Amino acid sequence: MPTSEFDASCTRCPRLAAHLAQVRRDHPDYHARPVAPFGAVRPKLLIVGLAPGMHGANATGRPFTGDHAGILLYRTLHEFGFGSRAEAVSPDDGLRLLDCRITNAVKCLPPANKPTGEEVRTCNNFLADELRALPGGAVILALGAVAHGAVLRAQGLRLSAHPFGHGRRYPLAEGRWLIDSYHCSRYNTQTGRLTETMFQDVFRQIRTLLD
Repeated sequence: MPTSEFDASCTRCPRLAAHLAQVRRDHPDYHARPVAPFGAVRPKLLIVGLAPGMHGANATGRPFTGDHAGILLYRTLHEFGFGSRAEAVSPDDGLRLLDCRITNAVKCLPPANKPTGEEVRTCNNFLADELRALPGGAVILALGAVAHGAVLRAQGLRLSAHPFGHGRRYPLAEGRWLIDSYHCSRYNTQTGRLTETMFQDVFRQIRTLLD
C-alpha cells in the first residue's frame, strides 16, 4: 500500500466525497473536508478516534472540537498534562496539546458516523504514516474498536491476536504501546459504558508507561 501524508483535498472515497459535498451545500460555514490531525509533530501520545463528528470536527476543522465527545477527552488531557486548557471550543481558542497528537482512523465525516470497512482501509495509509513518525516508546490510544483495528492494520498486525478491550494494552515495535479505551462518545458517556473514572484509569496507564 502506498504511503501518503495528510491530504486536505482527498476524494478517494466516493461516498464520503459526495456526502461532504452535500454537507457543504447544507452548511456553507462548516469545514466539511478531510480533518487534519492536531497537536505535536512527534508526540509521545497519539490518540486515534473514529472519524470527524458532523457538528464537531467536521464543522470546526479540528479533531474533537465543538462536540460532546471532546468534552471528556480535552478535560482529561488537561488533567494529565497533555493539554494547555480543559475545553476545546474552536481552532482559534489558544488550546495547545503537549507531547500529544489527535487523529482519526477516517479523516472525513461518514454518513451516520459509520465508515465502511473499505473506507477505513482506503484511509489507512495516512494513519500508517503517522505511526511511522512516532518516536520510540510512544503510546497509541485507540478510542473504540474501529480505531483499534485501524492501528493494527497500519502496523501489519492481526486483530485475532490483539482483541479490543477497554483498558487493554499491547506492546508494539520500538518500545511503543497500544492502549484501548471505549470511545468518549455521547452515547458511551451518557449510558455509563464509559465513566470519567474509567477514562482516567486509562490515562494513568499511559502516564505510567511514558514516565
